[in-house]
Amino acid sequence: MKQQSIPFTISKQENFFDRLGDYIGDVFYDILPEQGYELRDEQIYMAYQIEKAFKNKSTVFAEAGVGTGKTFVYLIYAICYARYMRKPAIISCADETLIEQLVKKDGDIEKLEKALGLKVDVRLAKAREQYVCMKKLDPLANQTDDEDILKVHEQIPDFVFDQGTSMQSFERYGDRKEYPWVSNEKWKQIGWDPLQQCSTCDWRHRSAQTLNRDYYRHAQDLIICSHDFYMEHIWTKESRKREGQMPLLPQASSVVFDEGHLLEFAAQKGLTYRFNSETLHSILTGYMSQDVREESLYLVEDILTLHEEWFTYLSKNAQAVTGSDRREVPRSTEMLTLARQLEQKVGKLLEQLVFDSELFTIDPYHIKIIEEYLEFYSYGLSILLKDDHGIFWLEETESDVSFVIMPRLVEDILAEEVFSQKIPFVFSSATLSQAGDFSYFAKSLGISSFDSFAVESPFDYDTQMKIHGQFVSKDQIDEKWIKIGEALNENQGKSLVLFASALEMNEFRDWADKQDWDFSIIYEGDREISESVQSFQTNINSVLCSYNLWEGLDVPGEALSQVIIASLPFPPQDPVFQAKRNHASNALKEVDHPYMLLRLRQGIGRLIRGKEDQGIIQIFMTEEEKQENLETIKQVLPVKLG
Repeated sequence: MKQQSIPFTISKQENFFDRLGDYIGDVFYDILPEQGYELRDEQIYMAYQIEKAFKNKSTVFAEAGVGTGKTFVYLIYAICYARYMRKPAIISCADETLIEQLVKKDGDIEKLEKALGLKVDVRLAKAREQYVCMKKLDPLANQTDDEDILKVHEQIPDFVFDQGTSMQSFERYGDRKEYPWVSNEKWKQIGWDPLQQCSTCDWRHRSAQTLNRDYYRHAQDLIICSHDFYMEHIWTKESRKREGQMPLLPQASSVVFDEGHLLEFAAQKGLTYRFNSETLHSILTGYMSQDVREESLYLVEDILTLHEEWFTYLSKNAQAVTGSDRREVPRSTEMLTLARQLEQKVGKLLEQLVFDSELFTIDPYHIKIIEEYLEFYSYGLSILLKDDHGIFWLEETESDVSFVIMPRLVEDILAEEVFSQKIPFVFSSATLSQAGDFSYFAKSLGISSFDSFAVESPFDYDTQMKIHGQFVSKDQIDEKWIKIGEALNENQGKSLVLFASALEMNEFRDWADKQDWDFSIIYEGDREISESVQSFQTNINSVLCSYNLWEGLDVPGEALSQVIIASLPFPPQDPVFQAKRNHASNALKEVDHPYMLLRLRQGIGRLIRGKEDQGIIQIFMTEEEKQENLETIKQVLPVKLG
């Protein structure tokens, strides 16, 4: 694709930022108003604040309410600067839903293109889980009668199966969005997952991931990804280089974190070490089949025996957590002793691999694969064994068991690996500060120097929105479902129902399936998420039930005139948040309330998306929660509770 030019003239004697400032003034004072956009003082103020970050290659926290036009502002700067630097900007979003909101038909990027007469080269870098895995799909298609899965297999291009096909005929395929009929549960059977060994996979050169990655890497203006994927790129780029692979993302001219308040948890997830019960066995038995020394064989047998003993102990002692698929594992002496023995044995095997490689009896590439995994395994164990460094839990499905280790704090690593780069970083969200103070957020990400500003929403919430509290008994769950049903019927659908967890949504679904409704109810997970959102937006009287769409959902107009918050969105009692609570002097004030209030504010923000929108917020809580939290909640509501 031909390199796009900067959308304004600049001579050799002129400074880029001086001309950019002139162009920004023309855009917001003249061009956009001529195209029917309202002249907003908040938007112009934001523009010149964000310019400082680009000019100084620094970090800025932009806290801007709904309707301030913050997306237009950061997009214009990111595009112009990308063309000036001849490197794409990365727009990192909360999740895949927000990615689709930016690039959808009549979305912000398309509107900007039309208004400014630009052609923006924007490409999506989706999380690896968003692509079909041929190693899983192909054998499953030969065993299953499931029509949804067979339909996916039928749509895989012919070149994927024909190894003799020229690479020039390869085309992108395999994006989750291409198969909207597949439910989330079925996608898990055919989509990529972290247990796949891609570096040794026979499909890797024709895989959906490889072909899509090659496409988005050549973007000239914007690459849009999720926070999770950006962090996976950061943590894997050095290991990928050692393996002779390209990093997941190219070098960027700037990075924008939309819904940036969610970045810390994405960083923790990106640094997660996931030990599957079968992966080590698979890798080491492959090593044993090579021409290795007897001493190494005995060491491998010891490791496999210890590994099996360790997982047996974990499965036996892990405790279920309500509302979470993470099972809590006690930090016992026996568990730590087994882990310490494993760490020592794996360390010795890594030393033996050096000798084995010098004998030239084993394929060097095979040794490299084993070393990479053992180093990963060893480092994960080292985090577990250090007091207060790791958070850990067990995940079990019908087919496999995984032990997961996540670092408790990530600020030091983020400071070194991310924010040491001398490029502009822009954080955008309606909820970055605590009562106007950005220092807690900055510290959690290892950011020592930053600029910040806050801009209120221009909407007249007092006339556009009403908020009602609905108080129910903790033991009378059907009473809550009945009240939610009454609210849905009274509003004739046109509602978003937000649940605290998938478990709670499914409990409501069990009740709702026994009722008669005059409108359709769409549930998150039944189809690909952007397809569900599109269906909700176009089917005016429908209802959308979700446990993830507290952020990112943008449905202006009559399709959404009621948001029902089925429960206060407190964090789950799983190991991640238990670790946070254990290190707080007051867990309610330092962990539970901040999380719940932020999520509540985000959920309320789904309702009013334009100046013409009108609607109702229904917040359900138990009588006990009312006593403990109501006064705190009132402080963050945009209007008085009715």
